[in-house]
Amino acid sequence: MDEDGLRGVCKELHIETDASMGKGKLIDEIFGAKCEGNYVQPTFIIDYPVELSPLTKKHREHAGLVERFELMINGKEMANAYSELNDPIEQRERFEEQAKLMERGDDEAMFIDHDFLRALEYGMPPTSGIGFGIDRIAMLMTNSPSIQDVLLFPQMRPEKVAEVKKEEEKA
Repeated sequence: MDEDGLRGVCKELHIETDASMGKGKLIDEIFGAKCEGNYVQPTFIIDYPVELSPLTKKHREHAGLVERFELMINGKEMANAYSELNDPIEQRERFEEQAKLMERGDDEAMFIDHDFLRALEYGMPPTSGIGFGIDRIAMLMTNSPSIQDVLLFPQMRPEKVAEVKKEEEKA
């Protein structure tokens, strides 16, 4: 589905969008609002759209998808894993697409990382990994809605300055 079609689906499902959102962000919003919380039993979500994973290798058999999975448990992402893209030409193209989204105002879009591209040009072996740690286990065990609620390092938590100012304005 193209970006306009996804915007139409979001409208039908009463999911808020804005002009900064590209195809990947729209898909992520739909998934987060309508699917993610329903995966109670351990479930592997596989083969993500390429727009959601700019650092991930294209799927070997299915155009438009990447080799990635997330493990969902009790409506939360517990692990994220993918085959890392190691083609510098394709990676540059993906970074350029992300830069266009950044220009539209997408604050989650990636910048063009020239140092990373140069490292890829020298040669990067096939790699993969899995994002799973004690923070995700703590999130599951405490039934926390967000991983940020269980982070031990205050620097990793978002500042809540805006909320404090709003409360001061009400007073």
